[in-house]
Amino acid sequence: MQEKPKVIIICGPTASGKTGLSIELAKKIGGEIVSCDSMQIYKDMTIGTAKPTIQEMQGIPHYLIDFVAPNERYSVADFKKEALKAISTILEHGKIPIVVGGTGLYVNSLTQNIEYPEIGVDVNYRNELEKKIEKEGLEKLWEEANKIDEKSMTIISKNDKKRIMRVLEIYHQTGKTKTKIEEESKLIPPQYEYIVFGITMDREKLYSRINQRVDMMIEQGLIEEVEHLLKKYKEFPTAMQGLGYKEVVSYLKGDLTKEEMIEKLKMETRRYAKRQLTWFRKDKNIIWLDGTAKVEENIQCILEEYSGK
Repeated sequence: MQEKPKVIIICGPTASGKTGLSIELAKKIGGEIVSCDSMQIYKDMTIGTAKPTIQEMQGIPHYLIDFVAPNERYSVADFKKEALKAISTILEHGKIPIVVGGTGLYVNSLTQNIEYPEIGVDVNYRNELEKKIEKEGLEKLWEEANKIDEKSMTIISKNDKKRIMRVLEIYHQTGKTKTKIEEESKLIPPQYEYIVFGITMDREKLYSRINQRVDMMIEQGLIEEVEHLLKKYKEFPTAMQGLGYKEVVSYLKGDLTKEEMIEKLKMETRRYAKRQLTWFRKDKNIIWLDGTAKVEENIQCILEEYSGK
């Protein structure tokens, strides 16, 4: 039986050093990088998403960065399709694919081979849902979705209108829950052998790095970046709900002072990092790396696992 091509994944919380490690690894082993970040896909959103600069990339090709307009919708299914295409291209180049990012759903879509149904918009049904929200409130719709698909709703906030509606729309159009469809797709093995590494470190150290990163983003012009986005685009279905952007919007509206905005951004980023770690720690296949160790040591660990599998 032919061996599956190997793909390295480096995941972990924000500000843990994924970018630096992945670029040094790619330089050493002849790799190319596929971004696995749900915010770095957006054009004109550079500072707040901590995209690597051209200088930081050091000539290493990066895929799935900076290619979706902030006013366009982009789904996990879109990511999976584009990521598999990028991995195939990298392998054709004779290079090693390195998937890098902190979006857990994106990682799982690859490693667990989760297929997401491509369903069109049933305009009548969507209007019906919108009317229910107006009349009874979004929480009522969440409760309705929870009765249908309790497992999916455990990770969906009662304020997440888009994802609540998607759970209901999938069931309405397919007669199956989102959970059922995902479980069925997991029975088919993925086409690549994914070797997954997670970066972790002492929580206080990580939080300190997050605080420093936020200060740096403000210095680099995050507020000006958001002002530019608001002038250029009329609507933001998902993008401006991203961490760092919604807080600055609140400041620009006058709801927060600059100091309050910075503190809120630091707090929300720390909370996000905690959620990321909780998500990744559920995966027993992840090989954990110490984010405070020397990059060379972590590269050595990755290479040992890669060659040994």
